[in-house]
Amino acid sequence: MSSQQQPSGWMVWLGLADNSFTRQKTVKFGDASAVNSGRGYGVISVLAFIVLWWVATAAEWINPIYWPGLDAVFDRVGKLADEGFRNIALWDHIWISVYRVLSGVVYGALIGIPLGFAMGLWSVAKGIFDPIVEFIRPIPPLALIPLIILWFGIDEFAKIFLLALASLFIMIIAARAGVSSVRVSKVHAAYSLGASKLQVLLRVILPNALPEIFTGLRTAMGVCWGTVVAAELVAADRGIGSMIMIAKNFLNTDIVVIGIVIIGLIGFAIEILMRMLERKLIPWRGKG
Repeated sequence: MSSQQQPSGWMVWLGLADNSFTRQKTVKFGDASAVNSGRGYGVISVLAFIVLWWVATAAEWINPIYWPGLDAVFDRVGKLADEGFRNIALWDHIWISVYRVLSGVVYGALIGIPLGFAMGLWSVAKGIFDPIVEFIRPIPPLALIPLIILWFGIDEFAKIFLLALASLFIMIIAARAGVSSVRVSKVHAAYSLGASKLQVLLRVILPNALPEIFTGLRTAMGVCWGTVVAAELVAADRGIGSMIMIAKNFLNTDIVVIGIVIIGLIGFAIEILMRMLERKLIPWRGKG
């Protein structure tokens, strides 16, 4: 292929052209490895949304009271960055929400992953915990807020405990599914080579379960971001959820929109980071 026919590096990075590996494939539909990043289309969709936002507010297609214009949002962002919100810096609101979410996911993973492994490998643990997990798992975390307030009050521990519960059962199911996905032929091969139970756990079961665990972590992160807003609505003076709730009471729609955008951007950044870690730590995913 001549140099004129070779797509540029930017076109490949944006997903508007196939890379050298993808171009060699004769069958692409149904092959997940043939799907490129599609970043270019993502940029186009974001720009289209921004343009539609600007046109709709400039032409007054929507009520500016319920949806602010871009200029009002940018002005408010500048004021929040300089003056904060209710005498608290904007970065403090963001940091406390991120801290709560990460703490909840970490605590949920520390408990949920070993418990999920135990349920997948030990009949006694499965018999004891499976009914409890399957009973509590469908209950929305928000339904537990009144009970958690009665037990732990409205301090920081109560909020993190709620987020830990939100991620706990996701991690249990992910770890158990990861254990169940291990091919028994790999386990038998390890034992035939003289491996101990601990070696089978660390060298065979854990590496094969890591893809499912990372999927559970990404899911738990998203669920906790949706839960932290409600958790911060309960007697919290810091956090993005608290900022949104207070702004709603005073009809500060621009602050509400800014809070929503911040949550989306941080969630997107965490998702990108998780994908990078997954590619770095689990390069064998999808390769049998």
